Amino acid sequence: MRPVIECVVGTRPEVVKMAPLVARLQREGSGFVVRVVSTGQHRGLLDQALSDFGIKADVDLALMQPNQGLADLTARALTALGGRFAAAPADLVLAQGDTTTVLATALACHYQRIPFGHVEAGLRTGDPYQPFPEEKNRELADHLAELHFAPTPWARANLVREGIPEAGIHVTGNTVIDALQAVAERNPPLPLRPATARFLLVTAHRRESFGAPLGRVVAALGDLVARHDGLSVVFPMHPNPNVRAAVGVLEGHPRIHLIEPVAYPCFVALLKAAFAILTDSGGVQEEAPAFGRPVLVLRETTERPEGIEAGAVQLVGTDRRAIVAAVEELLARPERAGRALNPYGDGWASERIVRVLCSRFGIDPGPEPSGYSARWPR
Repeated sequence: MRPVIECVVGTRPEVVKMAPLVARLQREGSGFVVRVVSTGQHRGLLDQALSDFGIKADVDLALMQPNQGLADLTARALTALGGRFAAAPADLVLAQGDTTTVLATALACHYQRIPFGHVEAGLRTGDPYQPFPEEKNRELADHLAELHFAPTPWARANLVREGIPEAGIHVTGNTVIDALQAVAERNPPLPLRPATARFLLVTAHRRESFGAPLGRVVAALGDLVARHDGLSVVFPMHPNPNVRAAVGVLEGHPRIHLIEPVAYPCFVALLKAAFAILTDSGGVQEEAPAFGRPVLVLRETTERPEGIEAGAVQLVGTDRRAIVAAVEELLARPERAGRALNPYGDGWASERIVRVLCSRFGIDPGPEPSGYSARWPR
């Protein structure tokens, strides 16, 4: 009987990063039965991402509620996932990242004695409230997991330092690079024509940025377009009302494009075309360097220091003057763009993960694909 692998997703980034892994597991002759479970933690963005990658959820727990609090969401997710795993046990459950969905999945698996595999394990800032609540979500999930798919040697070292058994840790690269490369090959079009050829792509949605920090980011964007006639801004707005309230003051400026969240292929097109990216997103810190685009991180800490070490990412925080100064330095020295190599993956992370699973269940993974290397970094 083929082993059953259940893949749990709840947000758009989780779908993006799990999509290439799901596709590889579902490949004909893979030896696995694969089921996709959606918690619906972020309903609209989640459904859009599922459509982008042609994934249909086998089970939709539909947990999203307006203005849901963390405690309430966690309780409902744990109850729903626990019921799901009890009713339809799997041989292994996979989830990615650091959301409430991931924490609830890991704990529900523990309660049902089902092995849990954590994709993108080992990322740490060392500050329990930066990012919040994601830092502790990821740490707790790692300590509940049996298999840990760490994207980099640095992430692996974090797990070893915390006492995670080394036999269960596998350095694979990040599956987001697999997804990014596959989408980029389609050469998707830009979702809009920015007012100028040179534009900043901005994303911001972290809870710790709500209020004054996000207000400073917005003010810095206003300063930049006021000082530089040849610069514009594209800002896909997260649906969270805290984000929309803060960025609304920029509405109506001819060179600031406040747009609805775009499909992932359109976002990839924006990444490729942008002069620079300003973000508080973890995933974007991994994606943008693949196109040689400089990234300014609008946070005080990052759980992805590899990009900083490689020179692809700069941590600028949310200080208004610091953001303006960092962008103006890039404008004065555009040669900085494109120099750093992406330290997060080579497009083979999903293949490495599947081969680990094949070894676990005694399945022949088939011949190694052309260009594949079992080792990352190579």
